[in-house]
Amino acid sequence: MRLALDDVIAAGMELAPEEREIVALALQTESDGQQADIDAAWRDTIARRLDDIESGRVQLVSGRETTALALARLESRRQR
Repeated sequence: MRLALDDVIAAGMELAPEEREIVALALQTESDGQQADIDAAWRDTIARRLDDIESGRVQLVSGRETTALALARLESRRQR
C-alpha cells in the first residue's frame, strides 16, 4: 500500500523536532545515490588544492587580506 504524501507529512509533523530532522536526513541520503561520486570529486579537489599549496604554485592569503580584497572588489563593482 502506498501512502499519500499528505499522510506522510501529517505523520511526520507528529514527531518530535529531533526525530523530524533524522527522518529528513535519512530521506535525503537515501534519495541521493550520487553521494559517492560527489565525495570522490571533493577528495580529488582537496588533494589537488593541497598539492598546489605544498608545491608553492599558489600563495596563501590571510583571512583579513581576503576580506579586504573582497570588499575592495565589491566597492569597485558598485562604482561602475
